[in-house]
Amino acid sequence: MNSIPTPKSIIPNPNPKTHIQKPSMSDILQSSKAQNLDLNLQTFGPFFKITAKSLKTNKELGKAEGMIRVWWKKGKILHLDSIRLTRDTLGMDRSVFGIGLFIGAVMIRYGYDCGCKTAQLLAINDSDIYHDKLVKFYRRIGFETVYEVTGSSMADLAHMLVWGGVGTRMDANVEHLLLKWCTRFTTNKGSSS
Repeated sequence: MNSIPTPKSIIPNPNPKTHIQKPSMSDILQSSKAQNLDLNLQTFGPFFKITAKSLKTNKELGKAEGMIRVWWKKGKILHLDSIRLTRDTLGMDRSVFGIGLFIGAVMIRYGYDCGCKTAQLLAINDSDIYHDKLVKFYRRIGFETVYEVTGSSMADLAHMLVWGGVGTRMDANVEHLLLKWCTRFTTNKGSSS
């Protein structure tokens, strides 16, 4: 299993007098409203669900689900189960992955607020073309490949039971994800971590 490096809590900017700060949940939600998106987080015990609606049409554009898991060796883990986008996103000006990024930012910030150090997901392999795009997208936002779940070995059985299919298992450091994408969501320099 690959180890994920832990970044410093604040990454210096090229200008040493300022620092990049982690976006708050408020920063992410304000940024989404500026893009005519309404994001809603609902929790029930360890489970969570995030929905994205268009502020113009009030139609649901996507949703995500997951949970906070506790492992005795790794502590709290943000388990990202699914992100689903509707067909209404196809006609939008911004990319489909742009909406997914807003939904993902709420998930990551929620995990960070819950004390998770690691985020885990499975880039499902429904088709080779779409799977390759998913893996590239997740790598671009900071996830690393941990294991290829092909269904061809007994070792894959546990992964398939947890994730519900085959694909590429990926992990990321939650704080690193917040720091890497902070300029996309930070609305002011005074946001807190």
